[in-house]
Amino acid sequence: MRTYRVVAVVVIGLAFIGYLLWSTLAAQAAECHVCVAFGTGRNCATASAATNTAARRAAQSTACGTLAHGMNDAIACENRPALSDECKNKDR
Repeated sequence: MRTYRVVAVVVIGLAFIGYLLWSTLAAQAAECHVCVAFGTGRNCATASAATNTAARRAAQSTACGTLAHGMNDAIACENRPALSDECKNKDR
């Protein structure tokens, strides 16, 4: 009887992990690659999200992360226009 419980817990645990993985990846419908220049540096990053706007914003924020020093610089970098951005919708 104890082995059935262990097997049941493992199966339920794997099903839960599978559901979390599926639900997380299913929400990532758009992917953007953004390059920014701030101060004396230049950096590019890629991010995915549910929409192009959210993916673009996340990619720019990530690219600014290594260029900005402090919150004021991070905000200033994120508000600058990107040097380039390319977005695509992921096939489902």
